[in-house]
Amino acid sequence: MNRWQAVVFDLDDTLYPERDYVRGGFEAVGRWAAEAFDEDPQTVSDELWAMFEAGVRGDTFDRWLRGRGRESGTARTAMIDAYRSAPPRLAPYPDVEPALSALKGATRLGLISEGPSAVQHAKLNALGLRSWFDKVVILGEDERSEWKPSRAPFDRWLAGETASAEAAVYIGDNPAKDFLGARAAGWASIRLRRGDGLHRDEEPADEAARADGEIPELSGLASILDDLARETR
Repeated sequence: MNRWQAVVFDLDDTLYPERDYVRGGFEAVGRWAAEAFDEDPQTVSDELWAMFEAGVRGDTFDRWLRGRGRESGTARTAMIDAYRSAPPRLAPYPDVEPALSALKGATRLGLISEGPSAVQHAKLNALGLRSWFDKVVILGEDERSEWKPSRAPFDRWLAGETASAEAAVYIGDNPAKDFLGARAAGWASIRLRRGDGLHRDEEPADEAARADGEIPELSGLASILDDLARETR
């Protein structure tokens, strides 16, 4: 454990189930549709959720509007606003606080995430986890070019820290972006492949995108940190 000067976490589907945020956002859109179109809010929420469960991403609201014979335009924008502005009701996975408690004081704890800045900060506040972290880096939409898989978030997190890249490790869930940037920045990485994670069935495109280790839950974090420390001595 002494090998690691910084242990830094992803947010979505690492510290809490992202599905919970999505479901809450769809419920907010249902309430919006009730006012805007006199739709039944539960029906709208359920229809959006069914599309999400079927794998629809990116154009969910466009599809729903087309299904109702409505133009996207301002309605789509309003749906996005309703989705993002809804106060999130989230709880961390049960293994999160025990894992953070075991690490606190022994290493620097951090978080790296990206997305609409206000949304990501609202999630972190709703989870009640902010005080666990020594440093939080959230890249907003105006910094999209520096989102993972860029190494920029990792370099930014280390800026001003005494920890070195070789003694930093990142825990994330998405093989398409989380580990490429960490490796480019000289960090070690661990994939957290939770059974209910949105990316649980995805595999890395190549070895550069593969994490250095993998665990199904954070109860195994201390052990894999020790294993990686021995391997990288």
